[in-house]
Amino acid sequence: MPLEPERRDFVRVAADIAVRYRFRSVSRKDSDATDKVMTGATTNLSGGGLLLRGPIPEIGIVTQLVTGKATLEVELTLPNDPRPIPAKARCTWVETVEEETLRCHLGLRFTEITPEDKERIFRYVIRVQMPV
Repeated sequence: MPLEPERRDFVRVAADIAVRYRFRSVSRKDSDATDKVMTGATTNLSGGGLLLRGPIPEIGIVTQLVTGKATLEVELTLPNDPRPIPAKARCTWVETVEEETLRCHLGLRFTEITPEDKERIFRYVIRVQMPV
């Protein structure tokens, strides 16, 4: 039986955009390890989320992410748009984790983002798709 194509709610475009992020643990005892602001970048972006590449604070955060015990606060700044877009997100998949360097690729879905900021992302995605 052939595999069905992956269905997405939003058009996704390749994008290399700087992202500041912080892991938030549901458990208060883990808050010290997850409180640090980190810097990474998107690999792709849509109105529903992004693929984040960057460091993680410790290897144990991966288990927390896939079990829903940790979420992320992200802030990205679109090209030619000086206002950052803050959002909260959950990890929907882990693409890669390099245990030696603590670098990863995480698929994130926005859980909290203002309608205005989501619209800004939509406009960016449309611009990227337009022929030059």
